[in-house]
Amino acid sequence: MTERVLTTRTGPDREASSAMEPTRDPRVTLPDLLDVLLDKGVYLDLDLIVTVADIPLIGVSLRAMVAGMETMLERGMMLDWDEQTREWARRSLSRRVPLADDEDVVARMAGGHRQEEPYVTWRPGIVYLTTRRVMVWRADPRELLWQAPLDQITEVALESERSIGGDERTRVAVTTPAGRTLLSAATPERLGAQLREAVLGGPAAVPESRAEALLQARVWYLEDLAGGSVWRGGTGTLHRTDGLTWKGVRDARPAVRLRPEQVRSVDVVRGRRTPVGREMLVVRGDATTARLATEDTARWAEALSDVAGAGTLPGTGGGT
Repeated sequence: MTERVLTTRTGPDREASSAMEPTRDPRVTLPDLLDVLLDKGVYLDLDLIVTVADIPLIGVSLRAMVAGMETMLERGMMLDWDEQTREWARRSLSRRVPLADDEDVVARMAGGHRQEEPYVTWRPGIVYLTTRRVMVWRADPRELLWQAPLDQITEVALESERSIGGDERTRVAVTTPAGRTLLSAATPERLGAQLREAVLGGPAAVPESRAEALLQARVWYLEDLAGGSVWRGGTGTLHRTDGLTWKGVRDARPAVRLRPEQVRSVDVVRGRRTPVGREMLVVRGDATTARLATEDTARWAEALSDVAGAGTLPGTGGGT
C-alpha cells in the first residue's frame, strides 16, 4: 500500500503557505512547540489519497485548526461552545462556592492567606479571583477564610519571603482600607498580574530583588532522569541578591535555585555537545550541581563568579 499526498498546506491560505515552510532547529524543545501551538495555532489543509497498486481506494479531505482556546476565541471560533461551557462551569461551581448570581470566576488556584490575629499563621485553601472580589475558600470544612472586594483594593504587589526551610517564596500583597494581607498561590506571578489588571489596569509590581536582575535569557538545563540526561529549555535569571535560578517553560517553580552564598565554583567545560555549541557551565553548590548551556557562556560565567565570589575554571574535558 502506498500513500500519495496531493495537497498539503500549513498556512491559512495558499499565498501564505510559501512563508510557512517547515524549518529545522536542533535547539527547539517540546515546550517550544507547545508554546507556538497554543499561541499562534496551526491550520491544516490536507488532501490525501491512499492507493494500492496504483488504484485509488480511500480519499481523505482534512481541514482543521489546532490552537489554544484563547487563540480560537480571539479569532471568533468556538464562541458558542465556550459560552455553554462557562455557563455549565458557573452553575457547577456555584453549588460548591458562595458566588453571587452576577459573579464569574476569573482565576482559581491553590493557595492561602496569612492570618495576623490572634496569632500569625498561614491558612491554606483555594484562591479565587472573580469579577467582584478575591477570596480564599476552604471546601472541607466549608469556610470563607478571607475576601476583599475589588473596588476596595488600593494596591497589589509581589514580595519575596523566606520560608522556614530557607527557600524564597513569592507572595501577593493586597492592600485595602482594612489593612494589608499576604496571599500564597501556586502561581503568584499570574495571580498578581491578573489581580492588578482587574483592579488597577496594569501588571503587578515586581519585587525589588527581581527588578535587579543582572542577566535573564534563554538557558538550557541538563536534567538527570532515570533513562539518562536530557537538555531542557527555559529561562535563566541571575540576581545579585537572589543568585541563580532556572525555570522550565511549564515548571511551576524553579528547578535550579542557588543563592550567592551557596555557590562553591563556576566551571566552563568544553567539548561536550549542547543545544547551542560545545561549552557548558557547571555551577556547583552546597548540595547540588547545575549544568547549563547558554549562547553567551563567557558573560554568564563572569557574572556568576562575580556574584558568588567564586573562581571560574575554564575546563577542557568532555563532561563532568
